Amino acid sequence: MAGRQEQQLNNGAHRRRRRVVLFSLPFQGHLNPTLKLAALLHARGLAVTVLHTDLNAPDPARHHPGLAFVPIHETLLPGDPAVSPDSDILAKLLALNAASAAPFRDALASLLLRGGHDDAVACVVVDGQCYAAMRAAGELGVPVLALRTDSAAALGNMLAIPRLRDAGYCLPIKEEKLDEPVRGLEPLRVRDLIRVDGCDADDLCGFVASVAGAVEASVSGIVLNTFDAIEAPELAALRRELSLPAFAVGPLHMLFRRAGAPPPPEQGPHAPDGTCLAWLDARPPRSVLYVSLGSLATVGRSVFEEMAWGLARSGVPFLWVVRPGFVTGAGAGDSEDAPPPLPKGFEEEIKDRGKIVKWAPQREVLARTAIGAFWTHCGWNSTLESVCEGVPMLVQPCFGDQMVNARYVTHEWGVGMEVGEVIQRERVAVAVKKVMVGEDGAQMRERARRLQMQASDATSSAMDGLVQYIMSL
Repeated sequence: MAGRQEQQLNNGAHRRRRRVVLFSLPFQGHLNPTLKLAALLHARGLAVTVLHTDLNAPDPARHHPGLAFVPIHETLLPGDPAVSPDSDILAKLLALNAASAAPFRDALASLLLRGGHDDAVACVVVDGQCYAAMRAAGELGVPVLALRTDSAAALGNMLAIPRLRDAGYCLPIKEEKLDEPVRGLEPLRVRDLIRVDGCDADDLCGFVASVAGAVEASVSGIVLNTFDAIEAPELAALRRELSLPAFAVGPLHMLFRRAGAPPPPEQGPHAPDGTCLAWLDARPPRSVLYVSLGSLATVGRSVFEEMAWGLARSGVPFLWVVRPGFVTGAGAGDSEDAPPPLPKGFEEEIKDRGKIVKWAPQREVLARTAIGAFWTHCGWNSTLESVCEGVPMLVQPCFGDQMVNARYVTHEWGVGMEVGEVIQRERVAVAVKKVMVGEDGAQMRERARRLQMQASDATSSAMDGLVQYIMSL
């Protein structure tokens, strides 16, 4: 649905262009899908304004000049959980909701006052974990769509947390229940349910209740970066449970590829090191393991060293993203801006077989023929990007929805295998060789190719349906 959209006003005499306002939490895995959706909606003729926090603010100069960027100017003091490297993801989510509620409401109210017949706000697309912004938009009388940057399965798990807690399947998890299947959430076991290690059970359930309450009170529809070919049953279950339209518009980055246009630049913690692409191009097909646990996950020094020596002992060439802040505790390094020091003797052991970078252009990396597999934390964006390139996965989920995604990768779609609950160098070496050169790896690669074809066949019909729905609001 391209070009200028028309909407009849009450007297039938005027036409107006509809504006969509988007707001994301300032995490890389949330911002990037939001900015892709903003560009796609603009390309279909809608006016688009992106409200954003000052924390991790996008640079408007790197995006389409037709997109308007407006900061909400939240207040975050030093030591606030939202910016503290020592706080867990749940603490960050709670802090950001609290900090953004009033400034988001003020910024949106100002936009509504400035809007006229020729530029009326049709709806607000709000990060599906920002319950404060969803409530604020609803109170201002603006239709709200919730953008979920996780999978449909993960959202279904999150909404089920109160029921699961009553059944004894939530924090604290009893050891004897870990391998029990969860009725209604197959193929998940108790150990695969969404969790944040170390967080308070009441805080987690309170957060879920706030999200569910905001959806019930304010939301007119759900937008998900997924597609029917891999999550049709989960999407159907969500539509039944929420009684709301759910638009599976993903994989978002593939819509740009089919249109022959580049997607917006990735919002990330560090500038990607493009030298790794030339290094990959000099390697044989399917010979390199790509290793990255995303922008938020951290590991202790002992786990980091076991990962390193497992890679060394595998004999497999690898590209490893080791970003500043990746290692916690003793041995993490002296500077917040520098990556942690590598184990003594590690570089001599791997010689030119491994390349280590602070950050990598992940989509371009996964598209290189040299990549044979992806050792991933199973964040949803990384999972989708791997699926879309037909790359099998070695999974090491760390928190939140990553456990759900990892279970689907390994046991529903069959395109990955687990590194193991305990990261130990001999086990790592065995797992790496198995996924890269073993028979199991070859079978996973074939299934991954089939999923890649399904992702490539996903059409833009859901996006067209979303635009039509926005125009009807």
